[in-house]
Amino acid sequence: MPADLSLNVAPPVSGAHAKRSPWPGLLLTAALAALAFLPRALTGIGMLNPLVVAILLGIALRAVMGLPAWAPRGLALSQKRVLRVAIALLGLQIGMGQIAEIGLAGIAIALTCLGATFLFTRALGRWLGVDRELTILIAAGTSICGASAIAAVNSATRAPEEDAAYAIACITLFGTAAMLLYPLIAALLPMNAHAYGLWSGATLHEIGQAVAAAFQQGDAAGQTGTIAKLLRVAMLPAMVLLLAWRDARKCRKSGTTQAAIAMPWFVLGFVVLMILGNVIDIAPALKARANDATIFLLCMGLAAMGMATDITKIRAKGLRPLLVAGGGTLFISTLGLGLALWLV
Repeated sequence: MPADLSLNVAPPVSGAHAKRSPWPGLLLTAALAALAFLPRALTGIGMLNPLVVAILLGIALRAVMGLPAWAPRGLALSQKRVLRVAIALLGLQIGMGQIAEIGLAGIAIALTCLGATFLFTRALGRWLGVDRELTILIAAGTSICGASAIAAVNSATRAPEEDAAYAIACITLFGTAAMLLYPLIAALLPMNAHAYGLWSGATLHEIGQAVAAAFQQGDAAGQTGTIAKLLRVAMLPAMVLLLAWRDARKCRKSGTTQAAIAMPWFVLGFVVLMILGNVIDIAPALKARANDATIFLLCMGLAAMGMATDITKIRAKGLRPLLVAGGGTLFISTLGLGLALWLV
């Protein structure tokens, strides 16, 4: 299999579809992205993450009306270009000065949880006989940053869209459960605000989950948890490049390709914007608007991914991937708690 780094798009755009305008499909994903914000806005329930709602809306629409003949080209553009631009824009949210504030112990806890959880989840998936690509997506979502990581890592693993949808569903389920349980567990333990914030930020899957759980113990814990979580997000480019390198090396060994390993442009964009965000003084209001735009574009890409998902293929995967996600969540939560109690 060639070692290209493009996102999977199903069905492929060819023949008559290639001649159609992309605008109808783009407008469809933009509408789904806008709708994805409504449940949280109307109910005030923070766990209704627009990223998750977007992919669920796409899956539901595909199940109800099928894939419209006018949509594939725009869906492919949303899932490929728009999603990659959004991932690159995530770099603007990483403040290296803030990361330094959590100290060496905090950095060590976050990075240890990330690396150990990824390796543990991969091993658990192999032991349970779960497909390699799906296991990698679950491992990335658990160890780094949920749906955003799954979408980015999907570009290196070339997994089917059903794998990405299944992985996001698993991450949402267990991440939400952990978010609700963390404040209850912390009340039974001798944890200060700094330790609790590190535990939340270093172990919860989605940024929203980590922030919501951390602020349950006050502003100090919330700020620490947010910073620890952003440190994990900053590791996303390295993870994507590592997986791309391993896939390319495996392909070369099997004799299927001699292609060199290329830097995916969205990873380079992430790094460049992260550097610019730390070198240039960006007004808080502008940074907040950039974050809103990033989330909206991510929702467009994930809505397109949902539209490309066949729900019958998700059902066929069974419960073993769910066990992998549950095991990974239990591992990172326990490891992070132990390290926070020991080092802080």
